[in-house]
Amino acid sequence: MAPPPVRIEDPADPRITGFVSIKERDLTGRQGRFIAEGTVVLRMLAAAHRAGRGIAAEAILLLENRIAGLADVLAKFPADIPVFVADERVFDTIAGFNMHRGVLALGRRDQMPGRDALIAALPASSLVLAACGISNHDNMGSLFRNAAAFGVDAVLMDASSCDPMYRKAIRVSVGSVLTLPFAREGTAAELIEQLQAAGFALWGLSPRGEMDITAIPPAPRTALLVGTEGEGLPETILSAIRTARIRQRPGLDSLNVAMAAGIALHQVAMINKRI
Repeated sequence: MAPPPVRIEDPADPRITGFVSIKERDLTGRQGRFIAEGTVVLRMLAAAHRAGRGIAAEAILLLENRIAGLADVLAKFPADIPVFVADERVFDTIAGFNMHRGVLALGRRDQMPGRDALIAALPASSLVLAACGISNHDNMGSLFRNAAAFGVDAVLMDASSCDPMYRKAIRVSVGSVLTLPFAREGTAAELIEQLQAAGFALWGLSPRGEMDITAIPPAPRTALLVGTEGEGLPETILSAIRTARIRQRPGLDSLNVAMAAGIALHQVAMINKRI
């Protein structure tokens, strides 16, 4: 039986240091640790922790009125993961702002495979989402949510993309960042080279793509590449790979990158019978 939750009366209690001033720590970094926020994400963290693939929970902090409704989720964590509880005043003081969800967990991402090792470990039939220069954490979270929905095996990003372990990205992804293999390193050119060397049919998404996404043929290994918000993929990349576009009515420059990726992933997953 898991031990009862530990009540926190003092926001300066050293046991909950990792939860203090969340927004400030979002900016300064957590050195391999992350904040999971909300019930659904907490459930995903429990699943990731049990899987033992490099994502681990360290502590849970709950608003006192959330305890009863989360009994089933808390039961999925090992008994040695401490659960702390606080009233609204103490909870908000710890977090540094009004945390109306009242559900937080502190986790860590241990040493994970790098990009090349991750690509090498992918199965013969694989779907990859690759991203270059994604700077918005909402978009990053949405990309992971779409990737999980359509059976992507790995998400690969260049080093200029924002960190998917940022609290807001994890929340928007509804925890998919915690369960999908990913790597964030190197340049876009290096990423493209590695995917092509591994036998992936690589398609860049662009409003100026050479063909409609419905014309992308089935392939055992397919990778979809999306570019930064606004400018999209640079011409140097578009000229070096096959490109596809999403049909839309005239008058609008382009779709949001996460929306475009979702539409394209659905199409590719369908033609390859992954969904």
